[in-house]
Amino acid sequence: MTSLHTPDATGLGEIDRGAGRINVDDKAMINAQADVNQLLPLKYGWAWEKYLAGCNNHWMPTEVSMHADIALWRSRDGLTDDERLMLKRNLGFFATAESLVANNIVLAVYRHITNPECRQYLLRQAFEEAVHTHTFQYICESLGLDEGELFNAYREIPSISEKDEWALRHTQNLENPEFATGGPDRDQAFLRDLIAFYVIFEGMWFYTGFAQILSLGRRNKMVGIAEQYQYILRDESIHLNFGIDCINQIKLENPHLWSEEFQQEVRGMLTDACRLEVAYGRDTMPRGILGINAELCEQYMHFITNRRCAQLGLAPVFAEVDNPFPWMSEAMDLKKEKNFFETRVTEYQSGSSLTWD
Repeated sequence: MTSLHTPDATGLGEIDRGAGRINVDDKAMINAQADVNQLLPLKYGWAWEKYLAGCNNHWMPTEVSMHADIALWRSRDGLTDDERLMLKRNLGFFATAESLVANNIVLAVYRHITNPECRQYLLRQAFEEAVHTHTFQYICESLGLDEGELFNAYREIPSISEKDEWALRHTQNLENPEFATGGPDRDQAFLRDLIAFYVIFEGMWFYTGFAQILSLGRRNKMVGIAEQYQYILRDESIHLNFGIDCINQIKLENPHLWSEEFQQEVRGMLTDACRLEVAYGRDTMPRGILGINAELCEQYMHFITNRRCAQLGLAPVFAEVDNPFPWMSEAMDLKKEKNFFETRVTEYQSGSSLTWD
C-alpha cells in the first residue's frame, strides 16, 4: 500500500518513487491512504455512473425562453397576489441556497472524501450548482425583480432564515478548516454533516419549492421558470442519490459509526428538518393557490421524510402517508416524462444519448 495520501491531505504530497501501485482495495470513502489523484482502478462504479449521467444532463438557463413568463408577470391579471408572493419567496430561498450548497462542496465535502471517482462527481456537481445559481440570476433579471429583496430573503424571511441557520449549524465541521476525519467521533461528525447537507438540505428542503413552481407550470403559468425547475429537479435527484450512496458506503465501510443511538439522532434531525420545511410552506402560501396549499405540502413533506428514512435504512418518522403530488414522482425518480405543461418531450442532454430506466 502506498502512503502518498494521508487522511488530512487534499491531494498529491511528496512523490515516493519507490511506492507500489495503487490497489483497488486501498481505496475508501474516508481516511484512505490511497492516492486520491489516481482515478483508475475504479472502486465505486455508482459514482462514475452518476458523473456520466450529470455530463449527459448538461443544460444552461439561457437556452430557455422567458418571453411568456415576462408577459404574464407584467400582466395585471396574469397572476394572483398569492401566486406572486409564493413565487418571490420561492425564488428568494433558492437564490442563495444553491450558492450555499456550492460552497459546501468546494470548500468542505471535497476535502474529506478520499475517493477519486467520488471527487470526479463532486466537480461535476459543483458546476451544476453554479448553473443553478445562474438560473436564479437569469430569472431575476428577466422578470425585473428587486434583486435586493430576492438575494436577501435569507436575512429577511423568518422561515428561510431558520432553515439556513439550521443548515449552517449542522455543517460546522464541513466548514471548519481545522476539522479532519480520523477517529470515531470525527468520522461520525462528518457523516452527520453529510446527512444534513445531502439528505436534508438538498433532499428535503428543495422539494416544496419544486412542487410549487411545477404546479404553476402544470396550469400553463410561468412555463419558462417551470421548465428550468424541472431541469434543476433532475440534477438534484442525482445529487441526492449520490449523497445517499456516499453515506451508505461510509456506513458499510465503518459500521461502528451507525450505532442505534446515532440512528435515533438522525431520525430526530429529519423530524426537525420536516418541521422547518412545513413552516416554510405556510410562509410561502399563507392562503394557498389553485392546486396546492400548505396542508398538502405538509403531507408531501411527511411522505418525503419517510422516504429519506427508508433510503438510509431507518424506521419511518411519520405514519404511512400517500404522496399528494403523484405527478412529482416521475421527475424526481428520473423517469422518462413529458414536461409538466404538456407541450413537448423534454430533451436537454448533449453528447451521447442518455437512456432512462
